[in-house]
Amino acid sequence: MTKIGVEMEVGSDGVAVITISNPPVNALAPAVIAGIKTAYEEAMRRDDVKAIVLTGARGKFSGGFDINVFEEVHRTGDNTILPDVSVDLLVNIMEDGKKPSVAAIQGLALGGGLELTMGCHARISTPEAQLGLPELTLGVIPGFGGTQRLPRLIGLSKSIEMMLLSKPISAKEGNQLGLIDVLVSPKELLPVSRQWALDMAMHRKPWMSSLRRTDKIGSLAEAREIIKAARQQAKRISSNMPQHQACLDAIEEGIVSGGYAGVLKEAKIFKELVLSSTSKGLVHIFFAQRTTSKLTGVTDIGLNPRQVKKVAVIGGGLMGSGIATALIRSNISVVLKEVDPVYLQKALKFVSGNFEGLVKKGAMTGDKMNKALSLLQGVLDYSEFKNVDMVIEAVIEKLPLKQLIFSEIEKACPPHCILASNTSTIDLNLVGARTKSQDRIIGAHFFSPAHVMPLLEIVRTEKTSPQVILDLMTVGKMIKKVPVVVGNCTGFAVNRTFFPYTQASHLLAHLGVDIFRVDRVVSSFGMPMGPFQLQDLAGYGVALAVKKEFASAFKGRTFESKLVELMVESGRNGKANGKGYYIYDKGSRPRPDPSVRSVIEESIRRTNIMPGGKPISITDQDILEMIFFPVVNEACRVMDEGMVVRASDLDIASVLGMGFPKYRGGLVFWADSVGSEYIYSRLCKWAEIYGNLFQPSQYLKERASKGMPLSMISPSSSQQVSKARL
Repeated sequence: MTKIGVEMEVGSDGVAVITISNPPVNALAPAVIAGIKTAYEEAMRRDDVKAIVLTGARGKFSGGFDINVFEEVHRTGDNTILPDVSVDLLVNIMEDGKKPSVAAIQGLALGGGLELTMGCHARISTPEAQLGLPELTLGVIPGFGGTQRLPRLIGLSKSIEMMLLSKPISAKEGNQLGLIDVLVSPKELLPVSRQWALDMAMHRKPWMSSLRRTDKIGSLAEAREIIKAARQQAKRISSNMPQHQACLDAIEEGIVSGGYAGVLKEAKIFKELVLSSTSKGLVHIFFAQRTTSKLTGVTDIGLNPRQVKKVAVIGGGLMGSGIATALIRSNISVVLKEVDPVYLQKALKFVSGNFEGLVKKGAMTGDKMNKALSLLQGVLDYSEFKNVDMVIEAVIEKLPLKQLIFSEIEKACPPHCILASNTSTIDLNLVGARTKSQDRIIGAHFFSPAHVMPLLEIVRTEKTSPQVILDLMTVGKMIKKVPVVVGNCTGFAVNRTFFPYTQASHLLAHLGVDIFRVDRVVSSFGMPMGPFQLQDLAGYGVALAVKKEFASAFKGRTFESKLVELMVESGRNGKANGKGYYIYDKGSRPRPDPSVRSVIEESIRRTNIMPGGKPISITDQDILEMIFFPVVNEACRVMDEGMVVRASDLDIASVLGMGFPKYRGGLVFWADSVGSEYIYSRLCKWAEIYGNLFQPSQYLKERASKGMPLSMISPSSSQQVSKARL
């Protein structure tokens, strides 16, 4: 029998093998779930079927429920299109069926896939298979009984960890915990599973519903203490996300009232959470990240990426050494150039330190560290550049120096070599002005620390060739970055969009708003830290360099003050010297420095912007809007000028590059949830009082007047960045 995505074959031994087939990961689309249900119903009816094995095609069990269905629910607001799996299929047909089921697992069993296996009466797996319930990363909870069965199979503490942290385990660990009954080789998987199912049918092996087990939960008092501790942890790490507490609610219901009551509670919560703003934001980001690799005129014209085996990195500071770390960790050879032996040794030490940190955290073995470091070569000249496939310049933000370097590497490198700059703000046309190889010049903007931060902003000029763009996108994926292709302007997409973030926070400080309150409000919104602590972390040298670039590029709409200069004059340089807006004692968390108020007061005196000389009265909501609405406004200009192909590219870049809360769906998605009309009206009000930093863009004005979402980029705008000259 064959159904959409499901096949059933009954062997001479009386075992019906039901196979999920929906490439690439056997996602559980509604049609697939319906097919499983139909196959099970037939197997239960047939006299020649004694037992059932459930498995997946092409070396994978199932990657879980089809997330496209969530997107459809969000588009329509109709959650009735979600199939009833937890009771109708898993309890009534599979678990309480008159014939035993065995799950034969290989590759992965995630989300709804793992939940299906737990509805079976035994689980046989290959050792390397990955098992997990990552639903909370999409703003929901396990919806096919996972909150009930997993604690009963492996215990409460470990199951809560797996669900709340979306942390998968290997089948080998699952076997130790009791989730997997036996480990076998891929070759043995089906034969052993078939025999196990027959042994249960013939009562040679016991079979039991996991939903009815209680032996691993412990006493009610113990369970409640574990859940209480988990609630406190969830409140600390995910205070703005409802799914964590909701997951614990479902688990607790099952412990107090029994597994079946827990399944009903879980199903109700699941359907409610699917419609939450958190789920909408997280699902949007899930798809946005996968869309960044599609680029008209580059990925759709039949080009094949060229191999990049060896890369030269110029500059071994924190950024250059981080880039080198990311490359050699992914088995790409690196030539790291510095100007003298002292700086070179320091750079090589930075790279070694990065790897030692990874080993210390358990993210890498010592052997792998040594293998990676063997791919690194330090040099003082260009003699080793003759056979590199790409150069990444990562020196300080000084245009004359970058221009000199590019004119030198054009001569030193082979004709196919990609010439990339890690500049964060400077126009690439200026960087490569002294070269003749304009088609090979591209921006490879990493975010600090480069070996940790996941975003790679790929900046192209109108002359950058599609082949070079594709090659750098491929390298980005090789080193486990998310590449986002953007247009060429001062600050590019991310730093340009967020330059008003610092500007607006400085304006608030000069209006008498407590800077530590600003940081608290912004952190509570979901940013990793507030704008003042971020400036401490980035360093004031960077702040001063960037300030000049933006003041020059965006004349008339920046807020000018001497705050950063005064901070430096007072001996403060942020985390670099342990003293900025905050005090940084080794081994301790940053703490506000009250003495910084005198520096701010001096800057206020010089700026003379405070109305009537008195601090303004302002709510936390006002603070949030005065900081983020100018950022949204600049995002509108970035989209209008065609600096990004899609609004969702800016969403993913804001999340991965600036730490904008993922669960809010990224900057533009969040702005659309607030509404263009409201943002426009607030900016108009502030522009009248405080000037052009808040002046609404034409793009925002037009959309507000028509009630349109900001994410609807006009074709004429998006085509600008998607132009590629062959």
